[in-house]
Amino acid sequence: MPAAAAPSPPPGCPAHAGGAGSGTIGLRSLFGPEADADPMALYEKLRAEHGPVAPVLLPGDVQAWLVLGHRENLEVARTPSLFSRDSRHWHAMREGRIGPDHPLAPLTMWQPLCVFVDGTEHRRLRQALTDSLSRFESRGIRRYVIRFTHQLIDGFQDAGQADLVKQFADQLPLRVITQLFGMEEEYGPKLVEAAKDMIQGTETAVESNNFITETLQRLVERKRAFPGHDVGSKLIEHPARLTDDEVREHLRLTLVAANEPTVNLISNTLRMLLTDRRFRATLAGGHTTLPDALEQVLWDEPPQTTTIGRWATGDTQLAGQQIKAGDMLVLGLAAGNVDPAVRPNLSVPLHGNRSHLAFNAGPHECPGRDLGRAIADTGIDTLLSRLPDLRLAIPEADLRRDNALMSRRLVSLPTTFTPPRRVGRRSTGEPGSSARQPLPLPEAEPLPEAPSRETGVVPQRVSTPRLDRDSRWAAMKHRLRIRR
Repeated sequence: MPAAAAPSPPPGCPAHAGGAGSGTIGLRSLFGPEADADPMALYEKLRAEHGPVAPVLLPGDVQAWLVLGHRENLEVARTPSLFSRDSRHWHAMREGRIGPDHPLAPLTMWQPLCVFVDGTEHRRLRQALTDSLSRFESRGIRRYVIRFTHQLIDGFQDAGQADLVKQFADQLPLRVITQLFGMEEEYGPKLVEAAKDMIQGTETAVESNNFITETLQRLVERKRAFPGHDVGSKLIEHPARLTDDEVREHLRLTLVAANEPTVNLISNTLRMLLTDRRFRATLAGGHTTLPDALEQVLWDEPPQTTTIGRWATGDTQLAGQQIKAGDMLVLGLAAGNVDPAVRPNLSVPLHGNRSHLAFNAGPHECPGRDLGRAIADTGIDTLLSRLPDLRLAIPEADLRRDNALMSRRLVSLPTTFTPPRRVGRRSTGEPGSSARQPLPLPEAEPLPEAPSRETGVVPQRVSTPRLDRDSRWAAMKHRLRIRR
């Protein structure tokens, strides 16, 4: 709650706006060797040293507050009047210390985008985006996912081995998204690399951001001249009357929000399936559904570890820390998901509980969450149907991750499997020429709404309907032969 007269903050606190120098001494960095080695261990050190909110350094020795507590993350996310998404509140931005060439600029420079505004303007822009995405109903999106999944599997199935990060998870989301955008598939690989680079705060982040912006600007110009059934055209047609800049920036938001997190969600789920005996046993045995299993992954290994940023609109207090007007706050999504206050025993499965922080919360909750779930759910389902005896090809200890400012990315996932016996040449991406046929998919239903999280406490289980004995998971109970 706002403090009437906040005391002067201690030395080294992010409330001192002096930038790099004496004020940064003793602060732990969210980048560099310690963060790269084990970010989760770093979060726990910060929690032990400072409690639910800790002072940290970002690239360029930018000072910020990292929110580690589950309840505190919800408080910040749900109170835009105190913690705004408008980066123009940031003292570092106002004082000119974050220029266009700063590595954090692509993530923090104000743009005509729903994630950088609050109130009425946020509702106008956010409604245009959600309405345009909703024009593509779940069943149609899943058809795209199934088609592209079969095409990807066709490319490696005869080898009996595949890296499911590079050859599958990395490729699938962008193929679906470029289809929804009405773009040629050739744009996919370069956009993937640029989107990854941009969110990592690297020295080339600005260049990557410029490439994405220029590519999408050309797309908007083409769609305004030749509209079609795609997200860009729907944004242009929306009653909110978005400008070309607003259309372009919301396409960029969708690209970033739906691609890299979905890649990580697919990779993390497949890794857990191949390495966690209990996880795959409950899934293969029909004790849980794949959508419920995805929610467990979103708790334990959220696709994004942090989200930058929120900015204090005035002097306030959070978990005992004095926050000054213009301070930046970083939401610690991964740290909040393992907060002992809500998960005292991390080994207890959560069975479809959706009160995790993986997609953020409040009015700025990730707009691509349902699209990401649909891509991951359907893609993994189709993959396991085609290749039910997937096995990890290397020891689990040899799997590596790239740890970046906002995410932990599995580098590779080498697997082996029995190549399906071919009975004829397939001319399309659809199934039909291998002896092992994919399991039939049920009719796609609208994704259930997330439960209310007003209390900030992990609620009771949110159940998804169990599929009957003729469903894909009942069939997989008899067919899935993943090595135990």
